[in-house]
Amino acid sequence: MSPQPLALVTGAAHRLGKAFVLSLARKGYAILLHYRTSDAQAIDTATEIRTLDVPVFLSQADLSEPKNILSMFAMVDKIPHPLKVLVNSAAVFPAGDPRTLSVKDWDAALDLNLRAPFLCSQEAAKRMTNGGLVINVTDIGAQKTWSHFPSYTVSKAGLEALTRILARALAPSIRVNAIAPGLVLQSDLLTNEEWHRLIERLPLKRAASLEEIASALDFLVMNEYVTGQTLVIDGGYSLLG
Repeated sequence: MSPQPLALVTGAAHRLGKAFVLSLARKGYAILLHYRTSDAQAIDTATEIRTLDVPVFLSQADLSEPKNILSMFAMVDKIPHPLKVLVNSAAVFPAGDPRTLSVKDWDAALDLNLRAPFLCSQEAAKRMTNGGLVINVTDIGAQKTWSHFPSYTVSKAGLEALTRILARALAPSIRVNAIAPGLVLQSDLLTNEEWHRLIERLPLKRAASLEEIASALDFLVMNEYVTGQTLVIDGGYSLLG
């Protein structure tokens, strides 16, 4: 019997990352759950995964530091399950004015949202010797001009370009795709009034559920003829001017 495959999900303690990691656990993958600072939530999510009777391992790391990415993948090498799926979900969402945004806030977004997925994908590819799947979590904002979130928007647009580049470079054994959610969970940066105003502009007039976003991951895992694509799950947000 072949060993149970491993899925590594970054930023998986809560919010969208948790939805992705639970979806993979339900499919029977052993799980490496990465988190940065959400210790209690990571432990709670791991406990929930164990009820599904699949192995789960925890990795705490600041992925904006390349050395920590190497340490996380050194842990992958010690886990007795072959790496088959990588989901690059960890991200930061700094606000700022393009005229005054600090170098620190620019680098924070690009280092975690774009460089870390690139380095994680490099390391994953070295270990996916029998094939695998990389999923980058982007944002519908990658296709917009969100002037209040310049570094975030640029990082996600870059991640969509990186998805296409890696899909071509790593084929045929490794597929690389992206998921671009629209409005799902309210950000701390938005007031309730702003959040509801955005939802009312949507053609479908509601935010997505976590399950609806996670179902995009289910599709990309199942359909082995899809690579280099960004799957948009946005309730029609991309239709707006």
